[in-house]
Amino acid sequence: MSGTSEGQGPAGVAVPGNVRPSVTERDGMGPSSADLRDYRAAFNAAQLAMAVVDHEGLVVSANDALATLLGTGAADLRAHCAADLIDLASDARTWHAYREVLRGRRSRFRCTRRLKHPDGRPLWAEVTVAPVPGTGDVLLSVADISDRRELHARLRHLQLHDPVTRLPNRTLFFERLTAALESSPYDDGSTGRIGLCYLDLDGFKAVNDTLGHRIGDRLLAAVATRLTECADNSGAQGCGHLVARLGGDEFAILVEESTGTEQLADLARSVLAALQQPFDLAGQRLSVSASIGVVERAAAGTSATGLMQAADTTLYWAKEDGRARWTLFDPERNAHRMTRQALSSTLRPAVERGEFTLEYQPLVGLADGVTRGVEALVRWNHPQFGTLTPNRFVAIAEEDGSIVQLGRWVLRTACRQARRWQLDHPGVEPLFVSVNVAVRQVWDSDLVADVADILAETGLPPHLLQLELTESAVMGSAGRPLQALRALSEMGVQIAIDDFGTGYSNLAYLSRLPVSALKLDGTFVRGFQDEAHANPADETIVEALVELAHRLGLTVTAECVETSGQASRLRHIGCDTGQGWLYSRAVAPERIAEMLGAGPRAQPAGASG
Repeated sequence: MSGTSEGQGPAGVAVPGNVRPSVTERDGMGPSSADLRDYRAAFNAAQLAMAVVDHEGLVVSANDALATLLGTGAADLRAHCAADLIDLASDARTWHAYREVLRGRRSRFRCTRRLKHPDGRPLWAEVTVAPVPGTGDVLLSVADISDRRELHARLRHLQLHDPVTRLPNRTLFFERLTAALESSPYDDGSTGRIGLCYLDLDGFKAVNDTLGHRIGDRLLAAVATRLTECADNSGAQGCGHLVARLGGDEFAILVEESTGTEQLADLARSVLAALQQPFDLAGQRLSVSASIGVVERAAAGTSATGLMQAADTTLYWAKEDGRARWTLFDPERNAHRMTRQALSSTLRPAVERGEFTLEYQPLVGLADGVTRGVEALVRWNHPQFGTLTPNRFVAIAEEDGSIVQLGRWVLRTACRQARRWQLDHPGVEPLFVSVNVAVRQVWDSDLVADVADILAETGLPPHLLQLELTESAVMGSAGRPLQALRALSEMGVQIAIDDFGTGYSNLAYLSRLPVSALKLDGTFVRGFQDEAHANPADETIVEALVELAHRLGLTVTAECVETSGQASRLRHIGCDTGQGWLYSRAVAPERIAEMLGAGPRAQPAGASG
């Protein structure tokens, strides 16, 4: 039957091979001869290309539409292998599914094939194979879907490209990036590396705001053209880099098969140079610059999200470093940023969890070696990063406002401890406790009320509390900060200027502020380090500062005293107290209790720091 196209119907009428008599038809219960003629006419006249194929895969009969589609005659297709005619054997999965239908193990199969039209143009066809009931044959139909595919391709292009710049958009960029990261690093010729230049225009918003979005769009299109030229000139022959607009004024250049950071650096330099050339747009001559974050790494182990996070961070660094520049991703700098971010996100809960402790560093009289007071220094016992000193987290606390909560805890804890020492050692001159206060504590909280409440709660006399503010914080104090300082001074609390000499050092304001003490910055004391060749200028400056402070009724504390020679010179100059490792590192409150009543301190303490 495989080579026969016609059979005899029950009335002796020839029928198409795809309308073979079934059992019921042979029993005289099938279609009439007129019906069969209609079936054959419909089969031949159908616009849909069709063929009847036997169980061995050979064409039994084909209609004119299929013959036209394949550029031959219908009779010439008989006995041909259908799979060869429409390329069903080119891949294993399609071939297996097709054979399953021929064997009656599968009810239907559909696939899309790319064929060649007789006039030479490519043709996309949707092929459907289904059994003919009551026979061992199958009906194969071939629909030309080239127009549909072309429309789909146009729609997909619109979906994946930016309408302003015609560049690939964010969606297509991430498709390409993901595919590049998933490709095998062991392919022939592969470097196994990937690079990315992530950039945005500096000050682009001003262009939109002043000249309008129409000029802004033209500028974006012009920038896209220059970026594409840079990418094409940078890429190896036949291996252009992908330039995409990710949104707004953000662009990316993806470098697959990167050869190293130098290639990315060269590309970034060429982009900066290209964008620095003026743009002439509708009579407007514009100059712009860009900031670029550059990332280059091995593709293995890199995710699209991780690569973009690194690029975004590096772009931020470029802007932070001054804009109009490119910056290469630095793992060490990123680790510092991540640590800072981790500290910021856990700082507030850490206060509630009790992760902070206070250590105390003695302030010792230079004339007699007696401990007069202590400075409270906060430590963060971080569960991940260990013990952290204030320089690791205080600036973060000031930025996010948690310094108010933390500062209130430090103040209460220090006052409670100072009162405990006073009660436990009634025969010893009580120590004052000095607590650092950030400017934001003055602005964002009622510091005066907080101090009053804590002193009342702990029972510490006001004169045993000293609040330290930095010189730059006190300079120019007016309004609320000045009112707060005066109220605290009137309450009896001592006010000290910390790190004096590092800021403006305008001594005139000292007479207008309720200040009781100056703490000289350690840089002056370090000038006395070389006792054999001391810097006479440092000594002259310190001597003048001490004399003026005393004339204004202020006491002077020298910080960072490390040697007995420094202490001797400072005592000779007239400094009142010293603070530093010569006397003790910052220690736990129990060690301070041991020091009380131990007599003058002239040698370094063996305390742990």
